[in-house]
Amino acid sequence: MKASKVAYKPVGLVLGALSGMAAGALFKQVWKTVGNDQDATDEDRSWREVLTAAVLQGAIFAGVKAAVDRGGAAATRRLTGNWPG
Repeated sequence: MKASKVAYKPVGLVLGALSGMAAGALFKQVWKTVGNDQDATDEDRSWREVLTAAVLQGAIFAGVKAAVDRGGAAATRRLTGNWPG
């Protein structure tokens, strides 16, 4: 295994945790912006609202995670000269 990949593992774990928190916060803001200030899984919500929220949350999480992972890998390349993957 390449040294850059081994060195990137702890960085990747931290970045993954941070991206999860950022995605959760972003989802809450977007959910409030579209007029839903309650929990998306509230008992009074319809299936359509719950599934829409789940799809939106998944898309936001995937986008934030991809951006953070790519940024971390690019930073590793700048620092070490090698891509960590």
